[in-house]
Amino acid sequence: MASTSDIRNGLCIRYNNDIYKIIEFLHVKPGKGPAFVRTKMKSVTNGKVLDNTFSAGHKIEDVRVETHKFQYLYNDGEFYHFMNTEDYTQIRLLESALDRPDLLKEGEVVTIQINSEDNLPLSVDMPATVTLEVTATEPGVKGNTATNATKPATVETGAEVNVPLFINEGDKIKIETEKGTYKERVKE
Repeated sequence: MASTSDIRNGLCIRYNNDIYKIIEFLHVKPGKGPAFVRTKMKSVTNGKVLDNTFSAGHKIEDVRVETHKFQYLYNDGEFYHFMNTEDYTQIRLLESALDRPDLLKEGEVVTIQINSEDNLPLSVDMPATVTLEVTATEPGVKGNTATNATKPATVETGAEVNVPLFINEGDKIKIETEKGTYKERVKE
């Protein structure tokens, strides 16, 4: 049994007969009254996000998880297929188990958390950034702005990202996977 002081991002807990992963948390100590922890949790079974507040010292049931590196192979529309990089076993996950499936490129290595009690996958942690090639965007016109204006661009996985005007088709860009936003252009 853990308590609210053990809450951190990525922690999997059992709550209301389901398993949730902590996405965000905030310890709050108001000037008047007891402290509490405000959390945002995502169900690993159905993907629903739940806001919840725990009082300080509240006991929570954490779920023992193991993390393994898996390589993304392909998707067949409904399922995403991954291969364990250590023992080459394959698993398949529903799209709802992934946070940003539109940013997954074949061959990308991700971390999958697996429940150690029943060996079922709980969640997929993508790398902090991915490098993708821009396949379609309008050409930028030099000198038409004085601020950081953006334009939509489609990358090789089919995701759409807002990029600065100087990005052209064929450029490789780094994208933050958590927010799905442009980070920088990658020179080769």
